[in-house]
Amino acid sequence: MDMFNPEQALWETRREFGEHGGVAPSIERSSTFTVMDPCMMPEIFNGVRGPEKNGCYLYSRHVNPTVRVLSRYMAAMEGTETAVGTASGMAAISCTLMQLCKAGDHIVSSDTIYGGTHALLSELLPDAGIQTTFVPPGNTSAFAAAIQPNTRVIYTEGVSNPTLSVADIPALSRLAKSHGLRLVVDNTFTPMLLSPARLGADVVVYSITKFINGASDLIAGAICADKAFVARLLDLHQGRLMLLGPTMDPRVAFDVIQRLPHLGLRMREHGHRAMAVARHLSKLGAAVQYPGLPSHPHHDRINAIMNKAYGYGGILTVDCGTQNKAEALMSQLQNHERFGLIAVSLGYYDTLMSCSGSSTASEIPSEKQCEIGISPGLVRLSVGYTGSMEARIEQIERAVRTCGLM
Repeated sequence: MDMFNPEQALWETRREFGEHGGVAPSIERSSTFTVMDPCMMPEIFNGVRGPEKNGCYLYSRHVNPTVRVLSRYMAAMEGTETAVGTASGMAAISCTLMQLCKAGDHIVSSDTIYGGTHALLSELLPDAGIQTTFVPPGNTSAFAAAIQPNTRVIYTEGVSNPTLSVADIPALSRLAKSHGLRLVVDNTFTPMLLSPARLGADVVVYSITKFINGASDLIAGAICADKAFVARLLDLHQGRLMLLGPTMDPRVAFDVIQRLPHLGLRMREHGHRAMAVARHLSKLGAAVQYPGLPSHPHHDRINAIMNKAYGYGGILTVDCGTQNKAEALMSQLQNHERFGLIAVSLGYYDTLMSCSGSSTASEIPSEKQCEIGISPGLVRLSVGYTGSMEARIEQIERAVRTCGLM
């Protein structure tokens, strides 16, 4: 496979200018759009006209011009035919899976995924007659063994939340194609670093809230895929995005558009900082996991599929053993060392940390957490880029020493 540079692809796409020639796109806040002739309205509803067919817009729950600009940029970055913005990452995931599956269908999913996604698959979708079998994310053979005659989707995260297992996306793509299935990859942890569509994924979903936006000040998501699938999502009569209505606000789209140009720079620095912290913790003997370390079980795998200019990502974990020790470490880091903030989410310019088992993975039963490698004391750190590197290394060393984690 040729080396792919998502940053270059993003800015080689056609730039979008403002209504009056502004260097930034205009914000179109209208909820509804006029037609010049009454006969055009039924043509829009019947798919004869639309934004890509004579430039006809209808309603911003369907397609909004500003959101459409962001969608084009996301598609360029991912190397897909098109994309569409959503109100959140969970909206992107749920609408994608509900568009691909109906009552009686089956999904094979990684067992180590974001807790909200796990709850969607294990609790909500079964109420709609859609069942899921969970398998280890790094075991392609387990995915193959779980496929049933009614399976429609293979679902995984590129790098799993929070255990940082790396999916073999090319192998899963071959498996999906051999069975006529769709491979859906959540790439929230690794924008720029991984390009799942280039590796064979059919649909790539994002929580834009995280690294892509980078400021922890808005909620948004995206679905990147082929034109036919996005057209199904937006179908005025049956599309899940249209009917469920998780609409991205155009002002949110505008803010994200303004931050995309420096995503590559931010991801490099997140990765640079995370690698330095992980290496130091490893030398100290702390129980650290990070895909960039040779000790990581999938280190060779990520080396084989990553876009090497962007590092190994901004997330690492430290296993403190117990929840009490995890909370002691986080308290020390936030309240004494000023190293970062105890908060869920990730991708912020400052470090965010949480004890996954009691927070973002709490939807997963405790016995299942242990089975899939989420220790009660597992602390997930989304490493920011504020402060000097030297000071941050000293702070986290003092904290792990104080908490007896060496």
